[in-house]
Parts: sequence; structure tokens; C-alpha cells
Amino acid sequence: MRIYTAKGDNGSTDLLGERVGKDDPRIDLIGLLDESTSSIGLGRAHATIEPWREMLIQAQRDLYQIMAELAFVDHLRPDAYRLPAERVAWLEEAIATIEATVSLPPQFVIPGDTVAGAALDVARTVVRRAERLAVHLDRAGQIPNPEILRYLNRLSSLLFIAARAEDLAETGTPRLARGERS
Repeated sequence: MRIYTAKGDNGSTDLLGERVGKDDPRIDLIGLLDESTSSIGLGRAHATIEPWREMLIQAQRDLYQIMAELAFVDHLRPDAYRLPAERVAWLEEAIATIEATVSLPPQFVIPGDTVAGAALDVARTVVRRAERLAVHLDRAGQIPNPEILRYLNRLSSLLFIAARAEDLAETGTPRLARGERS
């Protein structure tokens, strides 16, 4: 069995229900979400705090559900593929769980004190990029579910606080953006 079809050799691909160009913004968003889940996977692979690793797996599964939802044209999308509001509520609970373990300074923190924290910060920026495109598509009427925007916004917060938890577990204190210069 081959893993390629060669159907996309002409620069087109399938949404479930229509053929579109690979440069279609909806395909770009699905690609950014794919990049997001891969980035989260890298952060998870380096993470040292086990409960947060399971939260990251759940977030990756949610991103796959969002990608599946976006892969359908509106009139063919089964209701089971819509991301429910409960997933946003779950993210808020996950954020609160990690926040309870972390004390943050009221200043910007420089990423990169640990490999896990740095990888999660990269994942956060990829999610933010996906969120910006999702907002653009939403304003153009192409995001069928407002929970997608809410989810992406909360997901970046989860990744931020998980990165800080990883950094603080190893270093004990965050490196502040505003500090002494040599």
C-alpha cells in the first residue's frame, strides 16, 4: 500500500466535500494546527512533570478534532466533529491546575531556561499563529464553530503556564526579560 496518492501534484487537495488549492487559507490553518500538535509533541517529549504530559496529549487530541472539523465543508460536517464547549472548559481547568503550582512575576519571562520549557514556548507561538489565521478566517465567515477560537486562545495559555512550570521545577526562578545587561 502506498502512502501517497499523487492527486495533489497539481497543487490541489481535498476538503471533505470539495477540491481546493493547497494555498487555500483553510488548508493553511489545518497545516498550522498540524504544526501546533507536532510542536506540542516535542514539548511533551521533553516535559518532566508527568500530569502535565497527559494534559498535553489531551490537547493534541483536541487539535486533531479541530482539524477534522475544519476538513469538512459546512453542509457535510457531522455534528460529532464539532469541538464542544466542554473542551474549552477542560482547558480552563487544566490551566488552573498548573497555575496553582506556579508563582509568576508580574513581568515578561525570557523563554529557554529548560529544553522542555523552551519547546512548550515554541508550541505556544505556533498555536498563536494558528489562532491569528483562525480569527482572519472567522471574520471571513469560514470558521463554523466559535469554540475553535476560544480553544486556541486558551491552549496558548496552557502552553505558557506549562512552560513556566517546567522552567521553575528545574531553575526555581524565572529569567526576567527586564534585567541587567552586560
